[in-house]
Amino acid sequence: IPSATKVCCNFPETMKYLPEGKAVLTGSPIRQELLNGNPSNAIKLCHFENMEKPVILIIGGSTGSRAINTAIRDLLPELLKRYNIIHLCGKGNLDETLKDTDGYAQFEYANKELADMFALASLVISRAGANAICELLALHKPNILIPLSAAASRGDQILNATSFRSSGYSYVLEEEAVTNTALLEAIDHVFSHKERYVEAMEKSNGKNSIAAIVSLINDAAKKN
Repeated sequence: IPSATKVCCNFPETMKYLPEGKAVLTGSPIRQELLNGNPSNAIKLCHFENMEKPVILIIGGSTGSRAINTAIRDLLPELLKRYNIIHLCGKGNLDETLKDTDGYAQFEYANKELADMFALASLVISRAGANAICELLALHKPNILIPLSAAASRGDQILNATSFRSSGYSYVLEEEAVTNTALLEAIDHVFSHKERYVEAMEKSNGKNSIAAIVSLINDAAKKN
C-alpha cells in the first residue's frame, strides 16, 4: 500500500484505514454475464406456471445452510401462497419429497443458469460473501443477507452485511436469529420497502466497478 497510487475499495468502512487521497470506493468487479440474464429461460427451467406471483431466489452457498434450508422448507406452505421459490440449497441438500411441488424449484447449485435466475427474481436471500453481495448491488436486487456466524467464519460476512445495511442496500438477519417467524417477517418487510432498497442501490457505483478501476489504471499509467 505505501507504494500504491490508489487503492480500490469495496466498502466505505475500509477507506478510513487508508491514507487520505489514496482510497477510492470502486466496488468489486462482477461477472458481466450476470447483467444479461433472460427471465424466460429461468421460468422454463423451474417449470413455473403462475407468474403473477413474484419470485424469491435463495442462495445458501456451495454447501448450503441447514438453518436457511430448514426455515424455507418449513415456510413453503405459507410462502407458496404468494411467491414462487428458486432454492439453491447446496450439494447433497435436495429434498426429494418436494420434487414436484408447484412453484418450488430446488437445485444444488447454479452455474450459467444463475444470470437467468437473477433476472427473474424479485428478492434474493443470500449469504454475505463479498462477491455475492456486490453482484446483488450491481443488479439492484432487493435482498436479505444471512451472514455466516462468527463461530463458523472469520467474521468477514458479518462486516460485509453490516456495511450493506448501513448503506441501505440490504436487510440483515443474523444466522443465530433465523427462525420461521423472523424469516417471514424479513421477507414481508423487504417486499413492502423494495423501492427504497432499489433506490439506494441505484445511487451506488456497483454496476460500473470495472470502468472505475480501468480508469484509475489508465490515469496511473499516464502519470508514469
